[in-house]
Amino acid sequence: MALKAVVFDVGETLVDETLNWERAADACGVPRFTLMALVGAAIARGESHRRPFEWLGVEPPRGAFFNDEFYADALSTLSALRGRGLRTGAVGNMAVAHEDVVRPHVDFVASSERWGVEKPAPEFFARISESFGLPPQEIAYGGDRVDNDVVPAAEAGMVAVFVRRGPWGRIHAGWPECALAAVRVDSLAELPDALRGF
Repeated sequence: MALKAVVFDVGETLVDETLNWERAADACGVPRFTLMALVGAAIARGESHRRPFEWLGVEPPRGAFFNDEFYADALSTLSALRGRGLRTGAVGNMAVAHEDVVRPHVDFVASSERWGVEKPAPEFFARISESFGLPPQEIAYGGDRVDNDVVPAAEAGMVAVFVRRGPWGRIHAGWPECALAAVRVDSLAELPDALRGF
């Protein structure tokens, strides 16, 4: 089957979350380096990004996570994929409010909050197929996390794409499950060419 759609995770795939995490540290009253180190520890242990806030004994400051900035290669890659006739989407473990950031640049956008299910649940990936009206084999799903993006996308029958950037991408690059990715890129700019064979 030929590839007809490419769907992306949002945080640390399309969007650089650095400012979000800096604002979260400020809101929690801890040095930015402290929160970043705790996030790194959670990633290395395969735990949720919410775990550092548990260690700090605070609630995640929701308002701090609305400072999304696209990576420099994100919008041009989305445009290039659409120019080749591929449908594009963005669906991640995020709040509904984050959908507005990417909506103007993709054909389809949704969120775990809207769907009431989070990655890596198989139901999340089934919803992607249903939303596009395509079998999973005709969809590529790309993200920076091996546990939440690569493994469940591959298990769902999609073309799993591993984007090696951000803290999860750098740490997960050494995980053996990374081998489940059909495509591996360090930049989204590499993706249109890397998907030609599909």
